[in-house]
Amino acid sequence: MRVLIDTHVFLWWVEGDRALSAKARKTLANPGNECLFSLASVWELAIKISLGKLRLALPVPRYVTEHVAANSFRLLDIGLAHLGRIETLIMHHRDPFDRLLIAQALEEKLPVVTADPVFRKYSVKRIW
Repeated sequence: MRVLIDTHVFLWWVEGDRALSAKARKTLANPGNECLFSLASVWELAIKISLGKLRLALPVPRYVTEHVAANSFRLLDIGLAHLGRIETLIMHHRDPFDRLLIAQALEEKLPVVTADPVFRKYSVKRIW
Protein backbone atom coordinates (compact mmCIF):
# COMPACT_ATOMS: atom_id res chain seq x y z
CA MET A 1 0.00 0.00 0.00
CA ARG A 2 1.20 3.54 -0.79
CA VAL A 3 0.70 6.06 2.03
CA LEU A 4 1.41 9.74 2.53
CA ILE A 5 3.03 10.73 5.83
CA ASP A 6 1.94 13.95 7.53
CA THR A 7 4.72 16.20 8.84
CA HIS A 8 4.12 15.56 12.54
CA VAL A 9 3.99 11.81 11.93
CA PHE A 10 7.40 11.90 10.24
CA LEU A 11 8.88 13.79 13.20
CA TRP A 12 7.21 11.52 15.76
CA TRP A 13 8.42 8.42 13.90
CA VAL A 14 12.01 9.67 13.62
CA GLU A 15 12.10 10.84 17.25
CA GLY A 16 10.35 7.72 18.61
CA ASP A 17 7.57 9.82 20.11
CA ARG A 18 4.90 7.85 21.98
CA ALA A 19 2.23 10.17 20.55
CA LEU A 20 2.36 8.06 17.37
CA SER A 21 -0.53 5.58 17.37
CA ALA A 22 0.09 1.84 17.20
CA LYS A 23 -1.70 1.67 13.83
CA ALA A 24 0.47 4.46 12.41
CA ARG A 25 3.63 2.77 13.73
CA LYS A 26 2.60 -0.54 12.19
CA THR A 27 1.88 1.12 8.83
CA LEU A 28 5.25 2.90 8.70
CA ALA A 29 7.17 -0.18 9.85
CA ASN A 30 5.60 -2.48 7.24
CA PRO A 31 8.24 -3.08 4.53
CA GLY A 32 5.43 -3.88 2.07
CA ASN A 33 4.16 -0.29 2.26
CA GLU A 34 5.54 2.56 0.18
CA CYS A 35 5.72 5.52 2.56
CA LEU A 36 5.83 8.92 0.86
CA PHE A 37 7.00 12.14 2.50
CA SER A 38 5.92 15.25 0.64
CA LEU A 39 8.20 18.13 -0.28
CA ALA A 40 5.36 20.25 1.15
CA SER A 41 6.27 18.81 4.56
CA VAL A 42 9.95 19.58 3.99
CA TRP A 43 8.93 23.16 3.20
CA GLU A 44 6.82 23.24 6.38
CA LEU A 45 9.79 22.07 8.46
CA ALA A 46 12.00 24.79 6.98
CA ILE A 47 9.37 27.47 7.66
CA LYS A 48 8.86 26.34 11.26
CA ILE A 49 12.60 26.34 11.91
CA SER A 50 13.01 29.80 10.40
CA LEU A 51 10.20 31.06 12.69
CA GLY A 52 11.80 29.48 15.76
CA LYS A 53 8.87 27.06 16.25
CA LEU A 54 10.95 23.92 15.69
CA ARG A 55 14.50 22.75 16.25
CA LEU A 56 16.16 19.79 14.56
CA ALA A 57 19.57 18.26 15.20
CA LEU A 58 20.60 18.84 11.57
CA PRO A 59 19.76 21.33 8.81
CA VAL A 60 16.46 20.42 7.13
CA PRO A 61 17.89 19.02 3.85
CA ARG A 62 20.31 16.74 5.68
CA TYR A 63 17.79 15.74 8.36
CA VAL A 64 15.17 14.80 5.78
CA THR A 65 17.62 13.09 3.41
CA GLU A 66 19.11 10.96 6.18
CA HIS A 67 15.81 9.95 7.77
CA VAL A 68 14.00 9.32 4.49
CA ALA A 69 16.84 7.02 3.40
CA ALA A 70 17.20 5.31 6.80
CA ASN A 71 13.50 4.44 6.81
CA SER A 72 13.19 3.52 3.11
CA PHE A 73 10.66 6.31 2.60
CA ARG A 74 10.37 8.24 -0.67
CA LEU A 75 9.97 11.94 -1.29
CA LEU A 76 6.82 13.02 -3.13
CA ASP A 77 7.30 15.98 -5.47
CA ILE A 78 4.76 18.77 -5.71
CA GLY A 79 3.12 18.75 -9.15
CA LEU A 80 0.84 21.11 -11.03
CA ALA A 81 -2.10 18.75 -10.59
CA HIS A 82 -1.59 18.90 -6.81
CA LEU A 83 -1.52 22.69 -6.84
CA GLY A 84 -4.55 22.86 -9.12
CA ARG A 85 -6.51 20.60 -6.79
CA ILE A 86 -6.06 23.11 -3.95
CA GLU A 87 -8.17 25.55 -5.94
CA THR A 88 -11.22 23.33 -5.58
CA LEU A 89 -10.85 22.39 -1.90
CA ILE A 90 -13.48 23.64 0.51
CA MET A 91 -11.93 25.58 3.41
CA HIS A 92 -12.38 22.94 6.11
CA HIS A 93 -8.66 23.28 6.78
CA ARG A 94 -6.85 26.62 6.77
CA ASP A 95 -3.29 25.33 7.13
CA PRO A 96 -1.66 25.73 3.68
CA PHE A 97 0.71 22.79 4.18
CA ASP A 98 -2.11 20.44 5.19
CA ARG A 99 -4.21 21.67 2.27
CA LEU A 100 -1.38 20.72 -0.09
CA LEU A 101 -1.05 17.30 1.55
CA ILE A 102 -4.81 16.82 1.16
CA ALA A 103 -4.60 17.80 -2.51
CA GLN A 104 -1.73 15.37 -3.04
CA ALA A 105 -3.61 12.59 -1.28
CA LEU A 106 -6.68 13.16 -3.43
CA GLU A 107 -4.75 13.42 -6.70
CA GLU A 108 -2.55 10.40 -5.97
CA LYS A 109 -5.37 8.42 -4.29
CA LEU A 110 -3.31 7.97 -1.13
CA PRO A 111 -4.36 7.41 2.46
CA VAL A 112 -2.64 9.78 4.89
CA VAL A 113 -0.98 8.74 8.12
CA THR A 114 -2.04 11.63 10.36
CA ALA A 115 -3.48 12.45 13.76
CA ASP A 116 -5.43 15.32 12.18
CA PRO A 117 -9.15 14.38 11.99
CA VAL A 118 -9.95 17.25 9.58
CA PHE A 119 -8.46 15.22 6.69
CA ARG A 120 -11.60 13.06 6.76
CA LYS A 121 -13.75 16.05 5.77
CA TYR A 122 -12.07 15.86 2.36
CA SER A 123 -12.83 12.16 1.86
CA VAL A 124 -9.19 11.34 2.43
CA LYS A 125 -8.62 7.97 4.09
CA ARG A 126 -6.89 8.65 7.40
CA ILE A 127 -4.67 6.07 9.04
CA TRP A 128 -4.42 6.60 12.76
